[in-house]
Amino acid sequence: MSRAVRYTSNGGPEVLEIVDVSEPHAAPGQVRVAVRAAGLNPFDFKVRSDPDYMPNHKLPSGQGAEFAGVVDEVGEDVTDVGIGDEVLGWAGFAAQADYVVVRSTHVAPKPATLDWPTAGAIGLVGNTAKRATDAVAPGPHDTVLVGGAAGGVGLFSAQLAIRAGATVVGTASESNHGFLRTLGVVPVTYGPGLVERVREAAPQGITAVIDTVGRETIEAGLELGVAPERINTIVYYAGVEEYGIQAVGGGAKNTQELAELARWVADGDIVMPIAATYPLAEVREAYERLESRHLLGKIVLLLP
Repeated sequence: MSRAVRYTSNGGPEVLEIVDVSEPHAAPGQVRVAVRAAGLNPFDFKVRSDPDYMPNHKLPSGQGAEFAGVVDEVGEDVTDVGIGDEVLGWAGFAAQADYVVVRSTHVAPKPATLDWPTAGAIGLVGNTAKRATDAVAPGPHDTVLVGGAAGGVGLFSAQLAIRAGATVVGTASESNHGFLRTLGVVPVTYGPGLVERVREAAPQGITAVIDTVGRETIEAGLELGVAPERINTIVYYAGVEEYGIQAVGGGAKNTQELAELARWVADGDIVMPIAATYPLAEVREAYERLESRHLLGKIVLLLP
């Protein structure tokens, strides 16, 4: 038997249970990974708490989409991954468990210099940030407003936009401003008066918006004169019809892209701080911390 996080009804962290399940095994084309770290994301608790967020999602459900660990079982026809390989990857509602079974094309090599918590924290957010950033196509002549720049996707998106040559203004709690400055982000506090603070921080004007927070960032961008087609949100999907903006999130994941993102993080070209780690047994406490918001970076579950 092995352990896995499960929930049988929608709700807060209190509905989460750690249950004993039969050990999964790799079928042809698949690998089994003994999980060492599994990242937490707001997407997890949005699906869990709100049955309307993903109406087709079935219960009971596992939880978690990103992981890192050691391959300990390889299915037939798998030639690109071997037993003992250290990998990171993505899985649908299954990553928070002792073992995860995925197609071999859903994992990438973990760089040797990348620690387990960080490796387990980028399989989903890296992809989402890449798609969200590409959707507004930032370049050297752009000043991009990133809403929620201290969160997982926001941090990645802000740094990807900077890599593309753009100037980045990022909303965040004041306690996270110092860290954002070290990355080259111009920080502003969110909340009432946001438009005025952004104008002061970027008198040259804002030309694109990457939103990970919601309506506030989008409406600020529109008031600042950003064209709707250069505003992208990963959370406020109603904005597509309401404002004519984009809502490009994760998708089109592939091993090559994940391997590249992992190398960037390992080399320090992209920084992904870990706000806290918890053992699997404290998954409820981990989500309580995540759902309190105002974090810098990611929360990760660690497994022995």
